[in-house]
Amino acid sequence: MFEAIVMGVSAGGMQALKAILPPLPQSYALPMVIVQHMAPNYDSYLAEYLNQICNLIVKEAEDKEPLCAGTAYLAPAGYHLLIENDLTFSLSADARVNYSCPSIDVLFESASDVFEERLIGIVLTGANADGSQGLKTIKDRGGLTIVQNPDTAESPYMPKAALSVTHADHIVDLNDIAPLLIQIPTSFSGDKYGTRIAY
Repeated sequence: MFEAIVMGVSAGGMQALKAILPPLPQSYALPMVIVQHMAPNYDSYLAEYLNQICNLIVKEAEDKEPLCAGTAYLAPAGYHLLIENDLTFSLSADARVNYSCPSIDVLFESASDVFEERLIGIVLTGANADGSQGLKTIKDRGGLTIVQNPDTAESPYMPKAALSVTHADHIVDLNDIAPLLIQIPTSFSGDKYGTRIAY
């Protein structure tokens, strides 16, 4: 049973997220944490826009905020986003990783430390190799790995880079990712009181 999803996306991200997030039901059992590469001065428009068209709550993650089911969190511009052992977020203004801040690899590796084999990692369209090593880490620790079919990516470099370093469990056309996520058995035990949330 899986307990969280991490997702990395760069160039072409708006269209990719519009294809994946709106079909997910409000009762979706997992928190979803997303790094979309963006400029340091980018405002919160993306989260606000997606929140208007999604059944899930979509918001920017805040420092020390706990993960909740039925919510998609976006890394804020200019900060690396990490998941701590107590299932809260931390924000870091450390140097860029893979030319990126926020970095997909930073999120994926911190999430893998916490969730191990109970984590789903997804790499989508993008124009650099960020996320490749993080996805490999998720795979090596027994998590589930999903890569967008490069043929359906606005920018295929990132999914190709991920596939060059690890064997993905699923290579999926963009429009088939949301149906796949709905089918995967899920549970989440991450509210601050330690009770199990399941749908």
